Amino acid sequence: MLKYSLGIDVSKKDFHACLSVIDANQHVKVKASRKFSNNQQGFKELLLWLGIHRREVNVPLTIVMEATGVYYEFCAMFLFKAGLQIAVVLPNKAKKYLQAIGLKTKNDKIDAAGLARMGAEQCLELWQPMDEFFYTLRALTRHHQSLQELKTNISNQLHADEHSIYSNKKVVKQLKKLITTIEKELLETSAEIEKHLFSKPEIAEKVQLITAIKGIGNITVATILAETNGFALFRSIAQLVSYSGYDIVENQSGNHQGKTRISKKGNSHIRRALHMPAFNMIRYEVSTFKLFFERILEKHHQKMKAYVAVQKKLLVLIYTLWKKNEAFNSNRVNTFGNEDTEPSFALTRQGQNEVAPA
Repeated sequence: MLKYSLGIDVSKKDFHACLSVIDANQHVKVKASRKFSNNQQGFKELLLWLGIHRREVNVPLTIVMEATGVYYEFCAMFLFKAGLQIAVVLPNKAKKYLQAIGLKTKNDKIDAAGLARMGAEQCLELWQPMDEFFYTLRALTRHHQSLQELKTNISNQLHADEHSIYSNKKVVKQLKKLITTIEKELLETSAEIEKHLFSKPEIAEKVQLITAIKGIGNITVATILAETNGFALFRSIAQLVSYSGYDIVENQSGNHQGKTRISKKGNSHIRRALHMPAFNMIRYEVSTFKLFFERILEKHHQKMKAYVAVQKKLLVLIYTLWKKNEAFNSNRVNTFGNEDTEPSFALTRQGQNEVAPA
């Protein structure tokens, strides 16, 4: 045997586990499968069951889970603290793999077996939990986003009711009251986000350097940090771009030339957080992004495509400033390369002018 692989398909109340092994001939064989409750008792039973069926303790074990909302997190954290290696894959990646190996039927047991086979055949990147600070920050920023979306929905309903031929005064009054309540909650949540964000001096210092860029606020930076664990798990800009769904997808074969677009197969919270700041970069005419926007617009003649390119570059800039602990200097800007390469930003470090490598 070369490796054990445990596939776990998690739902709200329970999860299915399947233990497989792969041999030197790359044959994958199922050793055992079972259903457990998605709670502490179920996690303990999983470890006991795994100890019984994993007879060769010297053979490496990889646990593969699908990122199903937040339901997988308790199990993943329990197994991580138990010293086991865990890989968490995106649902679309798991789905494509199961389709590729010819599985037509879908249920929890089959999905667990498919994940186990995936872990046995592939070398997957290992999962690490976020810092508790960023878990708290993520809860606050996502709650802020939910409140903002709720306010938008109710505002749209209010607009429709006020302009309806059968407008009801009582309904309009209640909707206005709801909007006032939500606005109050938004202010309180924003204050709590900033309080938590600046509770650690080393993080507060970096945030202040980034928010010195005109058009970027604390909520934007807090959201990006919360969704990326403070960029701790990224070794390159390409990983971050792919994680955020800004990676480029081509559709070309022979004489066929389809559309080139971003994948959007990533963290939507990050893309949403960068939507308005990208407009601000152009509105406030931040020279770096203004010139870049105009060049992309001249090439593609699509404003939204140019704005998305600005979002991507803004994310790269925030990542660079955070990693290098540097401040953005808009007075010294290198010329951008093409829209698919990393830009050059003029940066200052502790009062000394310095240009970041392209």
